[in-house]
Amino acid sequence: MSRLQLALNVSNLDQAVDFYSRLFDTEPAKRRPGYANFAIADPPLKLVLFEAPEGGTLNHLGVETERAEEVVAAEARLSDTGLDTTGVDDTVCCYAAKTETWVSDPDGARWEWYVKTGDTEQLTNQVLGDDGAAVCCAPEPAGANAQ
Repeated sequence: MSRLQLALNVSNLDQAVDFYSRLFDTEPAKRRPGYANFAIADPPLKLVLFEAPEGGTLNHLGVETERAEEVVAAEARLSDTGLDTTGVDDTVCCYAAKTETWVSDPDGARWEWYVKTGDTEQLTNQVLGDDGAAVCCAPEPAGANAQ
């Protein structure tokens, strides 16, 4: 079974956790400084919250799968239809080890297709954004893994 992921930027993590805990009648599955995620059964949803100054905005969307083979198949299907993907990578993001691929819609909304392969204490693989700050849950720039 797959489930949709919704990742939001929130201005106050404590208030957002309180709100979404009551809205979906469940507590976060994981909570770290500036970060929380919920594994909601009904409706099946992975809700991820990032504390950020631009609260109330979309961070990214995603599809969480159960197996890496599903990520590989999705990436092949997306590529075959002519969509530009990042390819399939093993990475660390959002306090989790993942196998993932990324694609952006015509307006720039980012979609992550992924499977969580383990937990980590690291927020991100230290990808740097345009402003030089570490970016979590964003595709790596081309050549970022080249050594």
